[in-house]
Amino acid sequence: MPRMTGGEAIVASLLAHGIDTVFGLPGVQLYGLFDALAREANRIRVINARHEQGVAYMALGAAASTGKPAVYSVVPGPGVLNTTAALATAAGINAPVLCVTGQVPSSFLGRGRGHLHELPDQLATLRTLAKRAERIEDAEAAPRLVAEAFQTMMAGRRGPATLEMPWDKFQEAGEVTPVDPLPAIAPPAPDPTRITDAAKLALAAKAPLIVVGGGAVAAGDAVRALAERLGAPVVSYRSGRGVLGDDHPLSITVAAVHALWPKTDLVIGIGSRLEGPGWRWTRQAAPAKLIRIDIDPVEMRRLPADVALVADAPAATAALVAALGLGAAPGRREDVANAKRAAAALITEARPHYEYLQKIRAALPADGFLVDEMCQAGYTSWFAFPVHRPRTIISSGFQGTLGSGFPTALGVAAANPGRKVISITGDGGFLFGATELATAMQFRLGVTVIVFENGAYGNVKRDQQRLFEGRYAGADLANPDFVRFAESFGVPGFRVERDADFADTLAAALEVNGPALVHVRTKLAEEVSPWRFIAPSRP
Repeated sequence: MPRMTGGEAIVASLLAHGIDTVFGLPGVQLYGLFDALAREANRIRVINARHEQGVAYMALGAAASTGKPAVYSVVPGPGVLNTTAALATAAGINAPVLCVTGQVPSSFLGRGRGHLHELPDQLATLRTLAKRAERIEDAEAAPRLVAEAFQTMMAGRRGPATLEMPWDKFQEAGEVTPVDPLPAIAPPAPDPTRITDAAKLALAAKAPLIVVGGGAVAAGDAVRALAERLGAPVVSYRSGRGVLGDDHPLSITVAAVHALWPKTDLVIGIGSRLEGPGWRWTRQAAPAKLIRIDIDPVEMRRLPADVALVADAPAATAALVAALGLGAAPGRREDVANAKRAAAALITEARPHYEYLQKIRAALPADGFLVDEMCQAGYTSWFAFPVHRPRTIISSGFQGTLGSGFPTALGVAAANPGRKVISITGDGGFLFGATELATAMQFRLGVTVIVFENGAYGNVKRDQQRLFEGRYAGADLANPDFVRFAESFGVPGFRVERDADFADTLAAALEVNGPALVHVRTKLAEEVSPWRFIAPSRP
C-alpha cells in the first residue's frame, strides 16, 4: 500500500477514473490538493477562473457536451456556495459534475468556532443539490469515496456529487489502497407486461405524439424507429433537441406542436419531465392516454402515466418498437408536414433573432455547439435554430440559470478541442461572468460569444410593460462598450453595424484561433416576443 497525502489520493483516484482536467480555483484549504495536481501536471491539467461560479459552469459545460463526468474544485463555505447555481443546473439537466471542496481543520469540525469559511453544516447544504455528498475523513478513505461518487453520478438519472475533506487531511499522509472504478449500476430491465400494454395503447392511438428530453440522448436510433413505425411526430424542448434531427420529416419543434396538440390522443414521453404536456400546454385539450419511459422511478409519481416504464430509454424504446411488430402506420405524417410548414412561415416573425439564428446555423458546422442563455436569442433558439445531433445545443434546462451561458461554453470548448462553440447571450446575462474572458484568453478556449445588447432584462421589462402598466423597476441596464471590454482582455472584438454585415462578421470571428466576441445591438421595442411560439397560452 503506497503512502499518499489526502490530496495525492484524490488526484490518483481522479486519474483512475479518466479525468484529465480539473476546473479549479485554489485557496488555503485546498493547498494539499492543488500541490498534488501540480505533481501530476503531465497527466491532469488545471483550468482556473476568476470566480468560483466560472469553474463550476465550465465543468457543467464539459459534462453536458460529452455525457462524461467532469470535476471542479473550490474552497469551502462561500467558495462552494458560489457554485450552487451550477450544481442546481447540473441536477436539472442530469450532468455528472463532481465538486471537490475543503472543510475546516478536523479538530474544528462541528464546533462552530467560526473558523475560516465555516458553514453550520456544509454537507447538509450540498445534499439538497447533489445525488451524493460525503466527507473524506483521511487519505485511506479517498479511493473508495471517489469511486462511489463516480458510480452514483452515472447511475439512474445522472447528476452531480460532492466530496469534502478537512483542511489538514489534504496534506496528511496515510497508507492508501487504490480502488478501481466501480461497475456501472445496471438500470432496471423493461417490464415485458408493461411493454405489451404500451404497445397496445400505441397501436390503438390515431394521433400519437412522442416527447423526448435529455434522458433520451442515447436513444436516437430507437426513437427514430418508433416514430417511423407509428407515423408519430417527435418534439423536444431544450436538452432533448437533436435526438431526432430537425431534418427528419417527423421531427417538430415546440412552435409546430401546438397545431397538433388538440387532436393528440396519446403522448409517449421518453426521458422527459414533460414540461410542455404537463403544464405549459394545459390550457388546450389534454390527451386521453400517457406512456412514460424514464429511468427515475420518482418521476412516475410526479406525473402518473397509464403505462409507466421505469427503464433506460434506449432499451425500453427498442423493446416497445419490437413489440409493435413490423409495418408502418400512416399516423400523422400529413398533419406533421402541414404543421411544420405553418410553423416555419410563422416563426420568421420572431424578429430580429430568427434571422440571426439562421445565419449562425449556416456558419456553425453540424458538429459544432450552440450554448444558449436566458435571453431573447436564447429563447428563440429553442424553436428557430435547427439541431441535427444530440448534445450540440447546451441549455440550463428548467433552472433557467441566467448568466450561465458564457462560462458553460468555455467548458464545452475545453472538453471538445477543435470543434466550434458559439455562445449566444444577452447584455444582462453576459456580465454575470464576463470576466471569464480572461480565462478564455489564458487557456485559448475557442468560444465565439455573441452579445445581443438591448439595454434591459428583456423579459422582465416586457412583462412590466404588459402586466403592470409600464411601471419599470430594475429592468434597465447600463453597459460598457463590449468590443473595447473584450479587447482589454486581448480578445478580438467585432461590432455588427448593420444586420446585413452579421454573416460576414461572424465568419471572421469564427476564424480566430481562440476566443472572440461579436457585439450586436438590438432594440427591445422592435423585438417580437418568442414566447408566443413556445407557450401560446402563457398569460
